[in-house]
Amino acid sequence: MSGAAHADDHAHGHGHGQDAHGHGSFKDYVTGFVLSVILTAIPFWLVMGNVIEDKVVTGVVILALAVVQIVVHMIYFLHMNTKSEGGWTFLALIFTITLVVITLCGSIWVMHHLNTNMMPISAEEMRHAP
Repeated sequence: MSGAAHADDHAHGHGHGQDAHGHGSFKDYVTGFVLSVILTAIPFWLVMGNVIEDKVVTGVVILALAVVQIVVHMIYFLHMNTKSEGGWTFLALIFTITLVVITLCGSIWVMHHLNTNMMPISAEEMRHAP
């Protein structure tokens, strides 16, 4: 970047650390770090301590905590909110989440149906077949 362009950026508020949404404070980073550690320790404790007997419920709780941790990372480390870049980053995030949910749900659906419809029958089922 030339000296004139760099000076122009600073004059219009586009310089380093002078944008409207900021880069976050030390307190924000510490808060995000502490929340991330807690949101990592809880699932570890749930699994290692066998706290919840039902494995499906444990899996759902872990997935919910993972979603919360993603939100914590986006807010405290990536500084995403509805005001940054005129809301376009938030709109892009919603679009990305929609695509990820469609992809994951579709993949699970396909794998379930492949498992149900394409598994070979067992020897016992063959003996009882007409």
